[in-house]
Amino acid sequence: MDLAGKKIILGVTGSIAVYKAVHLLRLMVREGADVQVVMTPAALQFVAPVTFSAISGKPALSEFFRAEGGDWNSHVEMGIAADLMLVAPVTATTLGKMAHGIADNLLVATYLSARCPVILAPAMDTDMYLHPSTRENVRILTGYGNHILEPAEGALASGLEGRGRMQEPEEIVRHIMEFGEASSKKKLLNKKVLVTAGPTHESIDPVRYIGNHSTGRMGYALAGAFASAGAEVILVSGPVALEIRHPGVSLIRVTSAAEMYDACREVIGEMDVAVFNAAVSDYTPAERSPSKVKRGEEEWNIRLRPTVDIAASLGNQKKEGQFFAGFALETDDEMKHAAEKLRRKNMDLIVLNSLRHEGAGFGTETNRVTTIDRAGNVIDFGLKPKQQVAADLVEHITKMIDDA
Repeated sequence: MDLAGKKIILGVTGSIAVYKAVHLLRLMVREGADVQVVMTPAALQFVAPVTFSAISGKPALSEFFRAEGGDWNSHVEMGIAADLMLVAPVTATTLGKMAHGIADNLLVATYLSARCPVILAPAMDTDMYLHPSTRENVRILTGYGNHILEPAEGALASGLEGRGRMQEPEEIVRHIMEFGEASSKKKLLNKKVLVTAGPTHESIDPVRYIGNHSTGRMGYALAGAFASAGAEVILVSGPVALEIRHPGVSLIRVTSAAEMYDACREVIGEMDVAVFNAAVSDYTPAERSPSKVKRGEEEWNIRLRPTVDIAASLGNQKKEGQFFAGFALETDDEMKHAAEKLRRKNMDLIVLNSLRHEGAGFGTETNRVTTIDRAGNVIDFGLKPKQQVAADLVEHITKMIDDA
């Protein structure tokens, strides 16, 4: 993105990293950006508004109404007019308010009014950033289509070492420029993408089911990444405790493998790309008890029958021009089994997860994947946050489609 003439809202919150925001503002102004600084009340305790005003050439705002004259600082007008909103640094408090729509200050109200891309650069102590409540707020905000610049490792204000440092201003500006360039290209614009996510639950009786440990995080991250690349995404999700509110994603919720297959089969003919990420049950009870099975016998034998292999069934009906990718979670002979699935399911790409790698697989915030294509090319993407893994995979798939 060429920043010249771009209207950017720079949100500043109450963090010791606020000093970096001053340099960040200077860099954006130097590139020709028209920057409006909006501060939270807590940010005022770290730096005076005049510091930002002197660099931006316009008053830094922090209140809904101006002290002199009582004029309204319209968060609606600012949000609608902006080409980009950047909040750097963003604290745990502001992340929580943004995630849950608590518009008790001008910055959050402006965020809720914004129609432009939003980039968030967190800054806080390691334990705060890794706390489940903060991780949940980050997940919610990412699901809304916001972009998170993961904090860096290093010395923290607490005196500890760890993850939580706001990225350096130069890195943030570089990211903005690259983000804008990628957004303007939107290589998947008007492409239709199907993503499956989460587990399936195969009912035994009204109380019990056969399932697995999939959380759906990887699939939801993929759906958001495809939508951010311009695609129209249909996300077929098994039962998970996740939401996605990206305007480019249509969510279809299902429970069983049969329901997931029916939902996918109904739309697959219209899709340009399909990514089968869901951890679909391989077996389902042959019979379902209409009432809860009571404790009694020492043994309870449940007869199972195979479910439809969704990726294989649809993969073998793939039309010319469609691109299909499948996921494989293996515990032994990973490469051998993944390559066999690539062939048997008629996929263009297999994404291999290995439970041997710490931090990968089910129930984690991170993942490590290896891709295998029809030509035998193998790429290891390393251990990364699942949002970044999703972005890498979307970029890789886009390149494969372009090169085909």
